[in-house]
Amino acid sequence: MVLSASVLFAVNGTVSKLVLRAGVEAPQLTLIRAAGAFAGLLLLSVLVRPGVRRLRVSVRELPLLIGFGLAGFFLTPMLYFTAISRLPVGIGLLFEYTAPLLVALWARFGQHQRARPRLWLGLAASLAGLACVAEVWGALELDGLGVLAGLGAAVVLACYYVLGARGVQQRDTLSLTTWAFGASAVAGLITRAVTVGGGGWEPFGERSGGVPVPLLCAYVVVLGSIVPFLLVSGSMRHLPATSVSILGMAEPVIASVVAWLAIGTGEALTPVQIAGGLVVLAGVALAETARLPAPTAPLPDPPVSVDHEVSPLGTPDPAR
Repeated sequence: MVLSASVLFAVNGTVSKLVLRAGVEAPQLTLIRAAGAFAGLLLLSVLVRPGVRRLRVSVRELPLLIGFGLAGFFLTPMLYFTAISRLPVGIGLLFEYTAPLLVALWARFGQHQRARPRLWLGLAASLAGLACVAEVWGALELDGLGVLAGLGAAVVLACYYVLGARGVQQRDTLSLTTWAFGASAVAGLITRAVTVGGGGWEPFGERSGGVPVPLLCAYVVVLGSIVPFLLVSGSMRHLPATSVSILGMAEPVIASVVAWLAIGTGEALTPVQIAGGLVVLAGVALAETARLPAPTAPLPDPPVSVDHEVSPLGTPDPAR
């Protein structure tokens, strides 16, 4: 399920770039993706038991849902779309995929979780790999705004992971993702309304890469968003989150190959950049597996009373 989602996400990078090349702007594509995914997931939430009851939201949950949606489903894709419009898809994804490294650092210093020493080895490897990807010793041919957008996507994606870890403790995955896309769609509509001179809709009558742009957008919504997100969510019933994130790192590799085959030599990476990308992924894997489980305190002996029989949970049995 994770590898299938990685393939769909990887192809989505190339499809999104074809849409952007047709003249669709990054905020427009973000809005289309969010609104389409929200509509699809909303319908699915209603059809799947327990139906609309799962969509109930309390006022206390709103800040988390809004923050989760803005970070993961609005800012991350918009910055990612900006990055891949200026960089090869594989390089844009590599910058974004430093997010698990940022999460590991947050767990160590923000939440004071214990970590193995290889956290620092992973950090050093990732930084060295990114230096190779950018080829910093040369003329630095990578677009500066594209690099900043890729790194910005990594930061907000890390926030998405942190907020998501809290969100799944309060809500089921389907309703959480549905409302997150809803918050993203509202943000996209507001951005569209206040942006002066925003992109028009003329590109949607064109073709890009020989494919009609509306059909490419349909892929972005259905096979690039709804299906892979549900696959990843379902995989977490069978694998720990760490395994899911590490397996998901196959996406930049697959995305680079797909982009090179579909778009052409402009997406090709140099041998040094390929080696640097592999070092980045290895560093992220080291950092992601560096966290140590929190020590478990021994359970106290259950209180025993001559007046009450004790239940298996250590509390007086109310039936007695």
